Amino acid sequence: MAEDASLLGLAGRRVLVIGGGQGMGEATARHVSRAGADVALVDLVAERAEAVAAMVRANGRRAVTILGDVLEDAQIPRIVAEAEAGLGGIDALVSIVGAARWGSLMETTGADWDAQMALNLRYFFLVSKAVAGGMIRRGTGGCILGIASVDGQRASPMRGAYGAAKAGLISLVQTMAVEWAPHGIRANAIAPGHIVTPRLYDTPHRQEAYAASLIPLRRRGTIEEIGKAALFLVSDLASYVNGTVLDVDGGQLAANLFPGGLPGANG
Repeated sequence: MAEDASLLGLAGRRVLVIGGGQGMGEATARHVSRAGADVALVDLVAERAEAVAAMVRANGRRAVTILGDVLEDAQIPRIVAEAEAGLGGIDALVSIVGAARWGSLMETTGADWDAQMALNLRYFFLVSKAVAGGMIRRGTGGCILGIASVDGQRASPMRGAYGAAKAGLISLVQTMAVEWAPHGIRANAIAPGHIVTPRLYDTPHRQEAYAASLIPLRRRGTIEEIGKAALFLVSDLASYVNGTVLDVDGGQLAANLFPGGLPGANG
């Protein structure tokens, strides 16, 4: 194994990845399985989930695929129960599902607002509650990991509902961290910056724009870098990390402290 399983403490652990069929979910599944974890993959598309499951099995670990839509409340108990049955329990939840709808606040309708809350916050609460409930009943503890955003930590022009939902996710994770810590459950979040994903793929124009941007590393991040951050936070390396937001943004939030731009940004 490329990762040292004894150091990470993930050998034999059971990880549920919501949205595991592509992008950040795929990268997370690959990394935790390389470290010795078994994985349950939830996705809307069976073929995507099975393709990632094949990668997990190629790493010598068990993989369970579950077809389901976590945006439908009624499906969540069944999804979590199938993951628990397939893996024999859940030690870690990594929730990837989420997306932004673009538009100004004046263009945002009540329906738009509700849809963004459902897609980025509501389901995460319900899935986390179901998974944590199982951890508490079994007395095993575990960890919960959500995907927030840098937009949840600053103004989010043209995607205000998304930013508000991600800010809510950060607050929710902190509350989970406090309420569930007595049961041995840690809760944390990753806040990605601009990441290349299947939906927000790279183009020469985007590469050029980000190379000249205020992101100190002068590029977009990758799903691998999110997967590695997830690996850290669900591993024993982060055993005393609880209620934290890990920014994986190339220094983007730090750069906002310099309204005039970065040194050398204009040549």
